[in-house]
Amino acid sequence: MPPSSLLSPSELSYLHTSLSLESPIRPDGRSSTSFRPLVAETDFLPTTNGSARICFADGTEAIVGVKAEVERTVGASNTTSQSHFYNQGGDEDTKMHSAEEDIEDERRQQARGKGQDSWIEVTVDLPGLGRDDDGVVVFLAQMLQEGLVADGGLRDRLWIGRGWHWRVYVDILLLTAPNSYPLPLLSLTTHLALLSTRLPAPVSRIDEDPLFNDDWDAAQPLYDISSSTQGSRPPFTLLVVSVGDNIFFDPSREELAVADAVCAITVGTLQEPQGRGESREEQSRLRLLSMRTIDPPARLAAAASAAEGEDDHGMWKPARGGMKRPIIGKMVKMVLEPGGVGEEVMKGLDGLGGG
Repeated sequence: MPPSSLLSPSELSYLHTSLSLESPIRPDGRSSTSFRPLVAETDFLPTTNGSARICFADGTEAIVGVKAEVERTVGASNTTSQSHFYNQGGDEDTKMHSAEEDIEDERRQQARGKGQDSWIEVTVDLPGLGRDDDGVVVFLAQMLQEGLVADGGLRDRLWIGRGWHWRVYVDILLLTAPNSYPLPLLSLTTHLALLSTRLPAPVSRIDEDPLFNDDWDAAQPLYDISSSTQGSRPPFTLLVVSVGDNIFFDPSREELAVADAVCAITVGTLQEPQGRGESREEQSRLRLLSMRTIDPPARLAAAASAAEGEDDHGMWKPARGGMKRPIIGKMVKMVLEPGGVGEEVMKGLDGLGGG
């Protein structure tokens, strides 16, 4: 967690009360499902396969670079494939285009279930924390990698052929000291970086040593959201808090200080067969990938107490105990339901990523 808010016990009590109202009032005037304004940029690092930068209105900024390299798969079978493709007739351009499509279709069909979690490596660098084994750094890296691994589709996309695969390095850097819990910022930036990632187009068969098209303009997106068969997106993590019976998304530092419970919800897309007249947005459904509770600062602070003989009315008294099941169910429903927060975030990210 970032440093706790410097609000006094009376101010914390007032903020908790205002957020617990039937019509809650957030300090910055946002609605319960609104996110802070942000500025985003993609494909700005020239030596990476994909990159993204996001800066929140409070000045918190993060950049993510994605690098990929070809690696031999240990213990992979190198038996020759018996599948062949034929293309008779037509001009040479048509034949070449059809051959490339056949190769990609064959690779996509053969790759299902062959990916490995170890092909994805996530590193996080936070300002002021030079050690890679710091508890906060390790937890954030684990949370981000957990979502990428749970998605399942990413690791299969890294399979090149029998005996070869892509190894992807996701390097995440928080440029400024966090004013709030940095997990959502890092996750959204990672989402955009993966959405902008492109890999050289293979020209070899899956049973051959990998050869690639050296024309970068022909490189293929890691996540092709315009494709009817590969239109899934990278996962992303949302930070959700509860105060009383109310749910708030993208909490500020002050809201975290009085939160009764904090939850990190990671979602991805479930690609379904496209029906007649069904749009790409209708085709992709959100699914829950992982969910973790996080101790809010209030649980780490002692409750304020009044002096002997004085009334303790208005003193800050943080909630104790675990999360209530109805609150957890309400959080998940608000994220996953059609037209809910998850879909709104995904559409916004598609727009930022050029989708």
